[in-house]
Parts: sequence; C-alpha cells; structure tokens
Amino acid sequence: MISDAELSRRARMLWAALEPFAGQVYFSAETNAEYAALGFGGGRGTLPGGVHTSNRDAYNTGRGAALGQAHGAVVAAAFAVFDPAVVAASVERGWALTDASTIAAARARGATASLRRILGECPDGLDRVIGLLTRAVEPLRLAGRPMFAGLCAIDLPGDPLGRAWALADRLREYRGDSHTAAWISAGFDAVEIGLLSEARWGLPPRTYVRTRAWTDTQLEAAAHRLRERGLLDGDHLSPAGRDARERIEVATDRQMRSAIAALGDEFDDLVGIVGGWSAAVQAAGGYPDLYGARIARRVAEEL
Repeated sequence: MISDAELSRRARMLWAALEPFAGQVYFSAETNAEYAALGFGGGRGTLPGGVHTSNRDAYNTGRGAALGQAHGAVVAAAFAVFDPAVVAASVERGWALTDASTIAAARARGATASLRRILGECPDGLDRVIGLLTRAVEPLRLAGRPMFAGLCAIDLPGDPLGRAWALADRLREYRGDSHTAAWISAGFDAVEIGLLSEARWGLPPRTYVRTRAWTDTQLEAAAHRLRERGLLDGDHLSPAGRDARERIEVATDRQMRSAIAALGDEFDDLVGIVGGWSAAVQAAGGYPDLYGARIARRVAEEL
C-alpha cells in the first residue's frame, strides 16, 4: 500500500510530466488551423515565448465536444472553473458552426500534428508510454467525472502518437474532474478556488484566474469573502489559506490512487519519458512557460 505522502508525491509528479504533453492542444497552431477551417476566428494572440492562444469559442466547443452535442450550460458545469455564462454562450455559438464529432476529430488531428512536428513521427518510448498510460487509465471509474467519461466515449486514434496524446488527455481530465469534486466538497466556489490556486502557485494576482473570464467585480467579491474567512492576507495566502488549499490538493491526489497503483514500479519510466516529451514541447513554444514553469517549480518544492 502506497502511503498518503508517497501517493501525493507521485500524483503531482505525474501531473507535472503529463501537463504540457496533453495540454499543448490548447496552444497548438495546427489545432487552431483545424478550428479556423470550421469557421472559428483566430486566436487571442500569443503569449511570451511565442505560444499561440486559441479562439475562445473554439476552445470551449472543442473541449466540450467530449460531452457530445451538449447544451452550453452543461459544458459550463463540467468545466466548473470558468464563468458559466461566458462558456454557455461560447458553446452555443460553436454549435452554429459545427457538431461535436467533427470538432472532436479536428481537435485530435491538431494535437497529434503539433506533437509530430515537435517530437517526430515516433519518439523514443512511444509504445511503452501507450502501454503504461493504458494501464493507468484502465482502473479509473467514470462516476462523477463528466469530462473523463466523455473522452472515454470517444474512440482512441489508430495513430500511435495520437493514441498516446488521447490517453494523456483522459488522465488529465480525470484529475481535473477529481479536483473539482475536492474543492466543491471543501465549500469553495469557482472564483474562490481560482484565486487560491494562483496565490498557491506564486502567480501575480488576477492573472491566471482572469483567463477563466471572471470580471473584476466577481474577483474582488470572491477575494473579500476569502479575506473574511482568514484565507487571504491581502492578495496572498494566509497560513490558514495555504493549509486549506493544500488539503484540496491532497484530496485530489487521493483520487489518483488507482492510476498510481496500476503503474507500480514502472511509474518512474512513464514520468521520465513523458516528462522529456513535455520539456521538448515547452522548448518548442508549444505550451506556455509563463505559468507552466512557475507551477512546475511549485510542484517540485512540495515534493
């Protein structure tokens, strides 16, 4: 039996290794081109390091397509940390341009194409990673995890690199769904958890959380609530706030136990190979170092 402390260490290492490899789909020039071909507008500019951003409607519709042709409000509920009114309207505009199966296929093609450009057709260790990710995902349960369940309903690509990405995407959304369950059960709302998270990561106040489309009024109201509860000192975490936010992360880690246990002694192999791929993705401008590096350093400090 893996101890709780070791479980958290491994769960956070796995997240840090997988995140740029799986999450590059949201910053991929190839994916943006696929979306543009469906009628979506261009991205919202570039981040430092030349990382592309995606069109907001394309992001919401493409990611939300895992839920099928769902109403925008359903997609907003599954995303959880975004302003639901913004997401719902965005998705409804997206459905006027395309359907779920079409944009889901475009998303997968774009993600795979960008990885092929950066990593090559068959990066070293690809077959091993597919096997290990398959093993990690297999015991995970669908209950209470809408984004993970939706992705599991989509057939895995036949292309090996695309299959590795899709499996990583499933594991990423499983942790995301688990994190949502953790912060909701801890009594926080979406704006509050965003403010606590960026403070925990050491990011400038009102930067990362603003990408979730919250207004200044909503952010200030949430910050006021957190200060009243003694969780924020100004814009920084108080000791009580740091403890509360860490408990949420530990609760998220615990939900990764079956995946970590399934990897067994081969955990380090998966993290080593995929972590190397993620480093290459970031070096090529495929995932933002603006937040990624700082968050990764924070994860490393916690380990």
